[in-house]
Amino acid sequence: MALSDASPETSDATQVLHRVFGYSSFRGEQQEIVEQVVAGGDALVLMPTGGGKSLCYQIPALVREGTGVVISPLIALMQDQVDALTALGVRAGFLNSTQDPYERQAVEQAFLADELDLLYLAPERLRTEGTQRLLDRGTVSLFAIDEAHCVAQWGHDFRPDYLALSMLHERWPKVPRIALTATATEATHAEIAARLGLEDARHFVASFDRPNIQYRIVPKNNPTKQLLELIRTEHAGDAGVVYCLSRASVEKTAAFLVEHGVDAVPYHAGMDARARAANQSRFLREDGVVVVATIAFGMGIDKPDVRFVAHLDLPKSVEGYYQETGRAGRDGEPATAWLAYGLQDVVQQRKLIDGSEGDEAHRRGLAMHLDAMLALCETVECRRVRLLAYFGQRGEPCGNCDTCLTPGESWDGTVAAQKLLSTVWRLAKERRQKFGAGQIIDILQGKKTAKVIQFDHDALSVFGVGAELGTAEWRGVVRQLLALRLLAVEGEYGTLVLTEESGEVLGGRRTVQMRKEKAVPAQARKEARSGKGARVPVDLPAAAVPVFEALRAWRAATAKEQGVPAYVVFHDATLREIATRLPATIAELGTIGGVGEAKLTKYGEGVLDALGRSDAPEPAPDAPAPTAPASKSSGPLFDDELPPDPDEEMEEPPWDDWQ
Repeated sequence: MALSDASPETSDATQVLHRVFGYSSFRGEQQEIVEQVVAGGDALVLMPTGGGKSLCYQIPALVREGTGVVISPLIALMQDQVDALTALGVRAGFLNSTQDPYERQAVEQAFLADELDLLYLAPERLRTEGTQRLLDRGTVSLFAIDEAHCVAQWGHDFRPDYLALSMLHERWPKVPRIALTATATEATHAEIAARLGLEDARHFVASFDRPNIQYRIVPKNNPTKQLLELIRTEHAGDAGVVYCLSRASVEKTAAFLVEHGVDAVPYHAGMDARARAANQSRFLREDGVVVVATIAFGMGIDKPDVRFVAHLDLPKSVEGYYQETGRAGRDGEPATAWLAYGLQDVVQQRKLIDGSEGDEAHRRGLAMHLDAMLALCETVECRRVRLLAYFGQRGEPCGNCDTCLTPGESWDGTVAAQKLLSTVWRLAKERRQKFGAGQIIDILQGKKTAKVIQFDHDALSVFGVGAELGTAEWRGVVRQLLALRLLAVEGEYGTLVLTEESGEVLGGRRTVQMRKEKAVPAQARKEARSGKGARVPVDLPAAAVPVFEALRAWRAATAKEQGVPAYVVFHDATLREIATRLPATIAELGTIGGVGEAKLTKYGEGVLDALGRSDAPEPAPDAPAPTAPASKSSGPLFDDELPPDPDEEMEEPPWDDWQ
């Protein structure tokens, strides 16, 4: 059925939400946003990953006359996005360089014949005169600008092609625009509005809080082994994403995990395009695959059941950290954001900034981003409160981050800071020498190493004055002084030098509070696991577990047969509700959240058959009839993710995916 030809009664936004997507009510500000765009108004939407952004333009595109044009910055996953919409009965298509001329012509003809509800384009293609003439000849219902933060030149993911999107309102002034992003500071928010001419649009800013994600930052100590321990103890059989800074680290880490029994694949821009695409496909379409990647991976990933995101290297900014960790737990189930962080991360990032291209203002901007990230790592307060504050929002201690679960301690590190800064000063002043952290810590601890003896450093007056602290503690002091800009890194070898602010500490005019170094114990997960190690939702009744597993097996077989990711068939949240409520008829199945008309027709009999084979217990005779939940919007559908970062010094994104 052509959704755009539906009667006025059934084309109402709420009717479309129920009939197509299978949900009975909107969540949060979704309804206000949808009504704004359906009425022809512009909107700027800031909503976290998992908040249901895509519904905010998909439903208006189905309600309004014509085709909704979605500008999305990566082509690699457009096919999966279209497949997911097609499974819902939505007429969707895309135009990009992966298609041959006949495929592109078929999509263009469908658009001109008003046979498409949604058309996906990359910004580069939209800029071509041919595409603009094509849109002139058809009927465009709206423009959706996804990943709108890409327009911000001082944001974390600037894309020059996004600057041209200001022409949308100039060329098609009567077509409403909706710009959406999952990550933007107040400054980036203002820049998006200015560059896209959306100052007069309605602005919707949802909370950036993702309460289901547990944020944990641990001291780095052999991070690959720490990662393996995390997976084995908390996420065996789970899908996850591991981020590394360099391609070599990606390959090494993936091989290490495979060697130790984890189903892991690498992903980075230096790989053969076919191998990269195959690994991405495995991650999307199979259960329990871990992808080890650079930041070239992630944008457009709709996989809802990613249970953990791990960083083995320090992200360059809070925005980058937030968007990458946001790929975990899109289904609303518990997920982990885990980061191993150490002194070398700070040294490395400072060196990258000093060596980066661009003027002093650019380097200053990068340094500000890094300072905010370091503040998040070093805080003894709730990490969620600190994270929300960065985006201009208030929060309360969450009870679901490492600093809440195992509160950190601070200590007066002024004397320790003076000892370390004095050592750096004496080496520079008395010996005209500069050294890295290792040599300075050896001097402070009074270690007569070969290098200490070689340079006669045991004759320094500061030799042995810091024996009261261990090596890990001194490395923590160095790291925190770097984070506070009381110490700086210089040169190719990362030698330590004083800053202008160092004198305030050495002169006793400034005290230094530091976070006490401590190991963060792993948090035990209260969740069942199947025989294969796959995670079973914690709130699933024991009697429903075998039913849930039978449904997952049916879904996996169905998805494989159709060549689509499993979540395109049904999300886990939908299977969980089916396993709990045990619908006995097609009509009852239609009341389950996430079961729209198209999926009911396509999969209804298969689901009931799977329930019949699952040895599902019969409801008790006196049990009340199952009732639909107050709201069936159990999770967002088809939110796109954020693009890779072209400024990454250690990695470039796969540019063949962009055009």
